[in-house]
Amino acid sequence: MLKFIDLFSGIGGFRLAFESVGAKCVFSADIDKHACSTYEKNFGDYPLRDVSKIEAKDIPNFDILCAGFPCQPFSIAGERKGFCDTRGTLFFDIERIIEAKQPKAFILENVKGLTSHDKGKTLKVIIETLEKKLDYKVFYQVLNSKDYGVPQNRERIYIIGFKDKNIDFKFPNRIDKEVDLNEILEENPIGSEISDTAKFNVIQNLKQHKKYEEIKDNPLLLAYEIRKSRATFRYDGLSPTLTAKMGTGGNNVPVLVKQMRKLTTRECLRIQGFPDSFKIEPNKAQSYKQIGNSVSVPVLVGLAKRITKSLQF
Repeated sequence: MLKFIDLFSGIGGFRLAFESVGAKCVFSADIDKHACSTYEKNFGDYPLRDVSKIEAKDIPNFDILCAGFPCQPFSIAGERKGFCDTRGTLFFDIERIIEAKQPKAFILENVKGLTSHDKGKTLKVIIETLEKKLDYKVFYQVLNSKDYGVPQNRERIYIIGFKDKNIDFKFPNRIDKEVDLNEILEENPIGSEISDTAKFNVIQNLKQHKKYEEIKDNPLLLAYEIRKSRATFRYDGLSPTLTAKMGTGGNNVPVLVKQMRKLTTRECLRIQGFPDSFKIEPNKAQSYKQIGNSVSVPVLVGLAKRITKSLQF
């Protein structure tokens, strides 16, 4: 059985995916105590650990490293080193653990913006570190969750590496299954009401929208970033990218305009491809933040299948 570790584990999207293909999690770590509580409810582990303080010798042996790592701006490398190395960033901790443990493979996930950060220099440093310093064969590609049966426009870069240079990895193909918001909405959910101020802002922003008459009665019209001065709208059956700001700003939880309510945490979990059996505190700010910080599970399942198959042949 292949073994994996779950770094920057959040609420466990990577773990769901890799366990679904028969791999076993032997170590997990995250610094957010709220995410760790959710993780414990679902997996029985409380992974509250600071990855930057973990000694590689304290991690059990494993085959695959998983990490949806936070992308810091590479300020030290950028300002002082000309992007010569990765010290001062959280990627450095992934690097040192890979170097010490020499896993068969790794999978890293990050925002699409990593591809263009500092005119591509940041990604170049990461890929060169993985290929030249750590000596892995690396594949990377931006995938959109909407192409893998998830009703969300969410672009993320996935970086896959193998110690065996003979492996010719292929990213999963897009799937034909299309899911729209109609299929994930709850009936008469409790606790999803929005304030009168938010309702007013939605209406005012809609009236300024060029296609107001065309879209105002669309039952799937979503308003996002509901502020007095701005709002973003989607009416194509997809959700905008769910972000951590859903739990920190309050204005960023998508609002169903016709129903004048926000999406519930259960609906947001479905938009990320989590099963309804997944446990989380309903409609809490920290829960929204955790979901926005997580990964689209079906995308990871497709990648997990390809990675484990590559390692077993």
